[in-house]
Amino acid sequence: MSKLTGLGGRLYSGETSFNFIERRRTWYAVSALFILLSTAALAIQGLHLGIEFKGGSSYTVNKATATVEQARSAVESVGISGELIVQKIGDDKVRVQTGALTSAQSKAVEAALVQEFSITAESIDTQLVGPSWGKEITQKALYGLIAFLLVVMLFLAMTFEPKMAIAAIVAVVHDVFITVGIYALVGFDVTPATVIGFLTILGYSLYDTVVVFDKIRENTKGIVASGKMTYSQAVNLGVNQTIVRSANTSLIALLPVGSILFVGAGLLGAGTLKDLSLALFIGLAVGTYSSIFIAPPILASLREKEPAMVALSKRVASRGGAPVAESAVAGIRPSIGRGPRNQPKRKGRK
Repeated sequence: MSKLTGLGGRLYSGETSFNFIERRRTWYAVSALFILLSTAALAIQGLHLGIEFKGGSSYTVNKATATVEQARSAVESVGISGELIVQKIGDDKVRVQTGALTSAQSKAVEAALVQEFSITAESIDTQLVGPSWGKEITQKALYGLIAFLLVVMLFLAMTFEPKMAIAAIVAVVHDVFITVGIYALVGFDVTPATVIGFLTILGYSLYDTVVVFDKIRENTKGIVASGKMTYSQAVNLGVNQTIVRSANTSLIALLPVGSILFVGAGLLGAGTLKDLSLALFIGLAVGTYSSIFIAPPILASLREKEPAMVALSKRVASRGGAPVAESAVAGIRPSIGRGPRNQPKRKGRK
């Protein structure tokens, strides 16, 4: 931990610096690969929507000795075989999900399960969702997502600047799309808990990006007048100064979410937690990546095209460059490119 703290101090002062901005093509290539994989997963497999969104019926059998094979056989015996998902929930439950059924079909499924497992009808938790209700829930989720993005874009444009808002929104869309793609690849059902997880991702991703952008804004204030470094160099300094904080925050956030996902859902079989925890785990990791490797390089690319920043880059280059260090931010004259001033004075003849 002391080594990490020491590294953080050196990164903040500029003594040590990783050039994230100049290697933007590498980060873009990594993101493009994940986006292609997500696109392929969505195109080939698609999202497995839960019955809350597409409508259907769910029957949860509460019996420790119940097996998936018994439940599937019982349901198929009454002629239900189309959209049929049977899975074990924990150690004492089996859940059967089907498409939309009529009242007669639903009663037949319940009767078959009661007979197969020798239980009472009260031991079966039944949930029926109509297609129209599922469609309404889907629309509300999409409306909420769009409204969230619009409000956030307006807030960022007012708080920072329009180009920072654009870079932040691109990073958020990047995070959500990759998370949805990996979710499709894994094959988990999309439930209301999943939507909550996606909205949480949006908030966390923006939080991490805003922290980095706030430091960048501090470093770039009056940068044209001072002429100590280019805009990209100031952005890179801001990323280096906040990377340890971002890493620590993300690690602390991933630990409990990882416990829910791998221990709660994986080992203990708490199936109701896996939808939310998987979305959060992937989204937190991708959000941390985008706040460091995607949003700042996009911002630098957008601002470096401005005439004032182009002229600034030429002025800095004409002086032989400037070190991206705390000395430059603090107003101390850098020692690079100063010629004879850096050499010790010669003593005159007596």
